[in-house]
Amino acid sequence: MYFLLSNLSLVDICFTSTTIPKMLMNIQTQNKVITYGGCITQLYFFLFFGALDDFLLTLMAYDRFVAICHPLHYTVIMNPRLCGLLLLVCWIMSVLYSLLQSLMVLRLSFCMDLEIPHFF
Repeated sequence: MYFLLSNLSLVDICFTSTTIPKMLMNIQTQNKVITYGGCITQLYFFLFFGALDDFLLTLMAYDRFVAICHPLHYTVIMNPRLCGLLLLVCWIMSVLYSLLQSLMVLRLSFCMDLEIPHFF
């Protein structure tokens, strides 16, 4: 459980770090414009860490389910190898989900002006 909590806290820090630097720069320069590539990159990482957060919470719920419903078999079922494998699956699913969503946005056609006024 502490292994999953440490990963969740890291993901939460990274999740908030996707939008804060650009927001601080916007406040400092009074310029709320982001380039098309910057928007897609920010969207990718925002979706990636958001999806990873959801998958980790689901994994933690499964961990608690096993601990409550099968307390005597918990150490056998949730061994470190399985926890690492499930965590790896969460990371891979998050990468694939955010990549899919970002690539779908790239297929959309926008105006010729590739500056987007303040997306996040």
